[in-house]
Amino acid sequence: MADALSSIPAAVLRNLADKLYEKRKNAALEIENIVKQLAANGDHDKIAAVINLLTTEYTYSPQANHRKGGLIGLAAATVGLTSEAAQHLEQIVPPVLNSFSDQDSRVRYYACEALYNIAKVVRGDFIVFFNQIFDALCKLSADSDANVQSAAHLLDRLVKDIVTESDQFSIEEFIPLLRERMNVLNPYVRQFLVGWITVLDSVPDIDMLGFLPDFLDGLFNMLSDSSHEIRQQADSALSEFLQEIKNSPSVDYGRMAEILVQRAGSSDEFTRLTAITWINEFVKLGGDQLVPYYADILGAILPCISDKEEKIRVVARETNEELRAIKADPAEAFDVEAILSIARRQLSSEWEATRIEALHWISTLLNNYRTEVLQFLNDIFDTLLKALSDSSDEVVLLVLDVHACIAKDLQHFRQLVVFLVHNFRVDNTLLEKRGALIIRRLCVLLNAERVYRELSTILEGESDLDFALIMVQALNLILLTSSELSEIRVLLKQSLVNPAGKDLYVSLYASWCHSPMAIISLCFLAQTYQHASVVIQSLVEEDINVKFLVQLDKLIRLLETPVFAYLRLQLLEPGRYTWLFKALYGLLMLLPQQSAAFKILQTRLKAVPSYSFNGEQLKKISSGNPYQFLHHMSGGSQITEDGDVFMDSGNSHNGINFVARLQQFQQMQQQHREHFRTQARTRRNSTSLLKEEAQKQEEPRRPHLSELYVPPRSSKRAS
Repeated sequence: MADALSSIPAAVLRNLADKLYEKRKNAALEIENIVKQLAANGDHDKIAAVINLLTTEYTYSPQANHRKGGLIGLAAATVGLTSEAAQHLEQIVPPVLNSFSDQDSRVRYYACEALYNIAKVVRGDFIVFFNQIFDALCKLSADSDANVQSAAHLLDRLVKDIVTESDQFSIEEFIPLLRERMNVLNPYVRQFLVGWITVLDSVPDIDMLGFLPDFLDGLFNMLSDSSHEIRQQADSALSEFLQEIKNSPSVDYGRMAEILVQRAGSSDEFTRLTAITWINEFVKLGGDQLVPYYADILGAILPCISDKEEKIRVVARETNEELRAIKADPAEAFDVEAILSIARRQLSSEWEATRIEALHWISTLLNNYRTEVLQFLNDIFDTLLKALSDSSDEVVLLVLDVHACIAKDLQHFRQLVVFLVHNFRVDNTLLEKRGALIIRRLCVLLNAERVYRELSTILEGESDLDFALIMVQALNLILLTSSELSEIRVLLKQSLVNPAGKDLYVSLYASWCHSPMAIISLCFLAQTYQHASVVIQSLVEEDINVKFLVQLDKLIRLLETPVFAYLRLQLLEPGRYTWLFKALYGLLMLLPQQSAAFKILQTRLKAVPSYSFNGEQLKKISSGNPYQFLHHMSGGSQITEDGDVFMDSGNSHNGINFVARLQQFQQMQQQHREHFRTQARTRRNSTSLLKEEAQKQEEPRRPHLSELYVPPRSSKRAS
């Protein structure tokens, strides 16, 4: 201290703390000259003493003017030292940095000025303090005083120049400092950080791309800033980095992919678009590096396919196609289960486009990795079944495509049909709204005959008779009306001459027994008119109810459709198709005369030419066992069903035992009648109980006998 006091005149020290800037400035010039002289003499001990005096007595002084003077003095001393200043920086820089947090804005301003002058002198030697200086500048960039901000910006530009020309700058030490501040929300700090990232990235010797994962999330965070300028700067920096990635042979795609996936779900539209654009480029460039992240990437892409912004939808769809076209090996970290899980989860999306693409992914996985997918079938099967109730027809059709792909194996085929019937049972709406679509599509994809045989087998043993009735009626209507089932109809028409047709007829018959109208329709389709007539004759009073008449009305109207054109043409040959006439007249007799169906059928039957009737024929079939009716034709052959010629007689035609079939039908109908009676009794009992309860509430309570008894009054006898 004594050396310093002896070196600096008292007047200079006094002026250094003066309230007037000019006096402090002149004092600083005096100190500069003194230090310069001491440096020329090599008296560094006295120089150290002068710096110590300026630090302890001035920069750390409680008086603001002293602190201002101390800062100017330290800068002057550095200028005086010139090339020899580096050895004294440990003394000079820390008190200046400390002044950046001073409560007095003017002190902070002079600290910026002082450090600026110091940095101009020492240049590269200044780098040793870079991290502390960067931290201070980061804070000053958001200073409340505009003058301090302006001074900090000047200092910041100088520091950037020094860093870009220095070979001592350590990017490894800087990155943690940058990463810590990337999520700061202050707009001035954000501008400051983006500025530094851009400057450092422009330096050829500094590999900012290698450290991009450390601050990439922060840059994306800035894309949603309220300031247009900050958004623009962040976007510009990201665009530059993306271009570098395209040109770089070595990039850490994995870590960045995780960040992009998160940002693709941002609520900010611009952030989502940028993230999905990056993902698109990564999918094209990343190759094997991205295989472990495919599931996460898919989880980001699928929601964006339904984004409200068209640009995002376009990029997301392109990325989705690129990703799906890649064929990776499950042995090389390609996680089929994870991707399947993502697709399954997205099936619950509120957006149709996303659900559709999720189904495309499941289908792709089944085609490319069938064995692996089937291992996780239990995880997705229930979701796929629920998707059959989707509001979108396109989604339902795609779900059925997936189901059909799974059901290529016999085991999975039966499982599908069993679960499908179960879903129809528990969800009547599904059967009502989607039943026809589902059944028809499955018939196209999985062979109509196979599907119908399996459904019939399941429904034959169905314990819920009400559901079985509804289901069979639905299947019968589809069979009679759908173009997809035309081959089945052709096969059934040959039931009396073709073994394959006969097998199908017998298979369907077992479950069609649940519905009289379904059986009659099946008989008309198979041209087993004699049996149809017998079935009609077997119906009892209980069977002829409103539901029956509704189904009969539908059948009569269906008889007028092209499907039954062959049947209507057969009416032109009454002599040959006598049993057909008897069956149709039987139906006519069951219909109310005032109904539209009665008039339709009656009109059709009246159109038959009367000259072709053979009265003797009709007389023969009007009584007795219809299965004993045989027409002897020329050559000794016999007709057992209308229009079909066979050589064998009896009740079995082409292996069809119609007597056994009739018994099967009657037994099933008896079960339905008993079930109906049980339901009726239950309803009556419930109604009776409700009436009794209502009566009890309405009737007044009857008093107990003890309540009615009134004891006689006591009286005194005369003594």
